[in-house]
Amino acid sequence: MEEESKSKWEGKAMVEVVGTGAEVAWAVLEDFCNIHKWISLDTCYQVDGILGQPGLIRYCASTVEEAVVGAQKTTTTIKWTKEKLLAIDPVQRCLSYEIVENNMGFKSYVATLKVLPMNGDGCKIDWGFVCDPVEGWSFQDLKLYLESSLQSMAKKIEFAYSTH
Repeated sequence: MEEESKSKWEGKAMVEVVGTGAEVAWAVLEDFCNIHKWISLDTCYQVDGILGQPGLIRYCASTVEEAVVGAQKTTTTIKWTKEKLLAIDPVQRCLSYEIVENNMGFKSYVATLKVLPMNGDGCKIDWGFVCDPVEGWSFQDLKLYLESSLQSMAKKIEFAYSTH
């Protein structure tokens, strides 16, 4: 546990998107300010910069209800981040972004998303990250959150765009 709190966290989640080509999955990811359509966020919108260009900043938020320990009630909070597009390459189908402001405990977080073609029918989405340890999270919590988000995204893309 002590080691986890001292070093950078680095990890990756990967998912196969069945029945959907890399071009289609890339169109979802490169639409940087509409990620809320594909993962469990209440909202995502542009706050600064030019769509599709490095420097673009998006605001993402979700309402979270948490049980109050020892009480028969819940509290509702809005968890939010502002994320800056660092690089985008439509030929390689990859983009990188960083969290620049948030209320979720992130001090430094950079992610790279890649869409990789597969032989046959489908593609893979690769979500790599490097960050400082996150307040209130374990490394495993963060990795599971990203894996869950990616699985959900893949299912929604398959449902929306599947060729079968």
